[in-house]
Amino acid sequence: MEIFELFFDQIYGVIKTFSIIDLLDIAVIAYVTYVLIKLVRETRAGQLVKGILLLTVFYFFAVQFNLKTTGFLLRNIFQIGILALIVLFQPEIRRALEKAGRAKMADLNIFNTDNDPAMQKATWEQCIEELCKATRTLSKDKTGTLIVIERKTRLGEQIDTGIILNATVSAELLLNIFFKNTPLHDGAVIIRNGQLLAAACFLPKPQREELIATNFGSRHRAAIGISEVSDAITVVVSEETGTISVTESGQIIRNFTPETLQSFLQAKLIPEPDEKKKATKVARKFAFWRAKKK
Repeated sequence: MEIFELFFDQIYGVIKTFSIIDLLDIAVIAYVTYVLIKLVRETRAGQLVKGILLLTVFYFFAVQFNLKTTGFLLRNIFQIGILALIVLFQPEIRRALEKAGRAKMADLNIFNTDNDPAMQKATWEQCIEELCKATRTLSKDKTGTLIVIERKTRLGEQIDTGIILNATVSAELLLNIFFKNTPLHDGAVIIRNGQLLAAACFLPKPQREELIATNFGSRHRAAIGISEVSDAITVVVSEETGTISVTESGQIIRNFTPETLQSFLQAKLIPEPDEKKKATKVARKFAFWRAKKK
């Protein structure tokens, strides 16, 4: 009983001394934290932050279980690593600070309601259907095309180089963008969450460009480059042959048809329901044990 009395006395003490300045202090810290999280998510640094958090967890367990060697190594990694990160991510840090300075309260969008799985599935299905419909015409007309589909790794750095459209994906819009000599045809289109977010975006060069076949043009090289630094899927239509290609994880797969492209994108972008996933796993395990017995 005394514990509860002490707990409520402490709460009362905090409330009694709480002022408008304290409320303002909490609001500022909350806003800064929100902006930092949002900025990190928009760049490749988001994956790095996850790695740092994982190392922090390891360090906590090393201290708790008195793992001296592990703790010593992790302490030195943190001491040297912070300086190394500042040097390596200097452009991202500068860009993040500039973007924070331009931020508006209207851009917060705290009450985001776009996480309905059924709505996301419907959006992706329509997006894929319209994209494949456009590639059929683009391939037939031999119109150079570069479409990047963002997944977990945010492509905020590349989006900042283009023109923000934030439009519903349609075959007509894609055909209009990539039509020769139009203002937005030069560069890549980036799709996020099934929406056409930006056009005329510039992509990074491949890390080992000298190893890429000479018959690949600038679009194919840019597609390989973005797939090396992110988990994005890129669709490319060759201007010379009309061939439809896809890049993922630094690899390029050629000779897609609109039908096979649609099947590929659906498998990659539309998650299976939990029940179907479980059934697939059970079927695979059953097939594995049957093969093992034979």
